[in-house]
Amino acid sequence: MRSGKRDLSPAQLMMLTIGDVIKQLIEAHEQGKDIDLNKAKTRTAAKYGLSAQPRLVDIIAAVPPQYRKVLVPKLKAKPIRTASGIAVVAVMCKPHRCPHISFTGNICVYCPGGPDSDFEYSTQSYTGYEPTSMRAIRARYDPYLQTRHRIEQVRYSERSLTKCIGITIETRPDYCMKRHLSDMLTYGCTRLEIGVQSVYEDVARDTNRGHTVKAVCESFHLAKDSGFKVVAHMMPDLPNVGLERDIEQFIEFFENPAFRPDGLKLYPTLVIRGTGLYELWKSGRYKSYSPSDLIELVARILALVPPWTRVYRCRDVRTREVGIQEIHHRVRPYQVELVRRDYVANGGWETFLSYEDPDQDILIGLLRLRKCSEETFRFELVGGVSIVRELHVYGSVVPVSSRDPTKFQHQGFGMLLMEEAERIAREEHGSGKIAVISAILTQGPSWCSLYVCICASPKILAGLFCQQTVRVFSSTVLSKPYWFVNHLEILLKCRF
Repeated sequence: MRSGKRDLSPAQLMMLTIGDVIKQLIEAHEQGKDIDLNKAKTRTAAKYGLSAQPRLVDIIAAVPPQYRKVLVPKLKAKPIRTASGIAVVAVMCKPHRCPHISFTGNICVYCPGGPDSDFEYSTQSYTGYEPTSMRAIRARYDPYLQTRHRIEQVRYSERSLTKCIGITIETRPDYCMKRHLSDMLTYGCTRLEIGVQSVYEDVARDTNRGHTVKAVCESFHLAKDSGFKVVAHMMPDLPNVGLERDIEQFIEFFENPAFRPDGLKLYPTLVIRGTGLYELWKSGRYKSYSPSDLIELVARILALVPPWTRVYRCRDVRTREVGIQEIHHRVRPYQVELVRRDYVANGGWETFLSYEDPDQDILIGLLRLRKCSEETFRFELVGGVSIVRELHVYGSVVPVSSRDPTKFQHQGFGMLLMEEAERIAREEHGSGKIAVISAILTQGPSWCSLYVCICASPKILAGLFCQQTVRVFSSTVLSKPYWFVNHLEILLKCRF
């Protein structure tokens, strides 16, 4: 560092560093080249004798106005988080003691969290050092601080450019019964992440799970018949399993119609101090897989995954998404076609529709359609009803109020998927109604171009389905809960 710069304060040196980084970004943009931002920050900080890199927010704030439109998108901290067409925000609940302690005598052997854990005041399954956990701790898990002005925010968000379009709840199979599912629908929840961990009864017993495998199958059945998307959490490398038995359980998980989840999250077992598993490991009664064995196991599991299952943070639906392909490989689909896959799961007929480029293995959008089983407990779905459990078009997030011809959202793929789902439900399922589970804030203007909303009693509803002049095929948007609180909301399909 030259002598002139030695007289500058760290704050002034940081300003010079930020300016230099922005200059490099502008030059790279004008030359049509890519630049590794992290390397640029590290190299420039060292040039000015700084031990710390400039923060991304400070770089974004200093970008000249004339370059903001082209540079700010490149400076996004995690473009992958919006490449799937959504931006995820995580919220933590207040720690409570596990309800199954009363009859299992202890918490799950691998769980590091809870109010009595070595990590003091952390939510179950978390240490308290995760970014989301630390934000929740700063808010003291105060429900008032997290939900203040909730009604006003919902009313505002219905017409805002940035919408909260769905709630995902992580829970246990024994807390996914009828009462719990009805409650979660009133919250606006559309996706459930259920902690399965293992399909073996002996493993569930030995790890103090506090529920049976039968409860897992029942929760999947009830959740899908209610319209939820079901994501399973699985933990390979649990005690008393072994590599071959781990492989066998995933074959069972994907092929047995009693399971067959819509999504999967893999959580290889970790040994964390303060847990029962830690004591087993210390005493030599538990030994985890080596890194090479774990890599081989995960690779073999991924080879088993069916096309309709999304492996979160990994592959299949995830890495085939058009947004991920554009970011990582700069590949765009060329020949897009509709692909249909049918399978039986949890007592119902499932149809997985997708728009794909098969040659390049790119996924543009998907729809999950289910013919509800006869055991469905929601009265709105009884008697010949098909339900759309998921409709998603991938690609980087595009604001509701705008269109971007270079992106795949808002280009009509969702409409085409819905039309095919309606045809299947009407002609093949023999359904008189098709229901769509939808988050509260996706039921605003975006639905108005497709449906006219009226209020009717069940008696009026029956009359409508007998009239030949009205398209008998109706779509009922389900949430809070199903829009059926004191009256029945029917969205009759109209062609404007």
